Amino acid sequence: MKSATDIRNKVIDQLLAIKDTDCLLALSDMIKRSHVLEETVPLAEEQKIMLAMSEEDIHAGRTIDQFTLNECKLEWLKRK
Repeated sequence: MKSATDIRNKVIDQLLAIKDTDCLLALSDMIKRSHVLEETVPLAEEQKIMLAMSEEDIHAGRTIDQFTLNECKLEWLKRK
């Protein structure tokens, strides 16, 4: 997998090659909007409760690893 730095440098190289002003403006707008997505999103009370329950499960050891989950899912699908 490429690192974020490698990907960023490739994107920068590609941006430097773009001459179309409309395309650059569209990309600029898209980048501005992507920063908005990184802002904190308010959670509903139900979501907060579910997150708290998840934390309790983690602390109580009520978790399974991904491999076991995949096996359980395959078993369930075979029964359907």
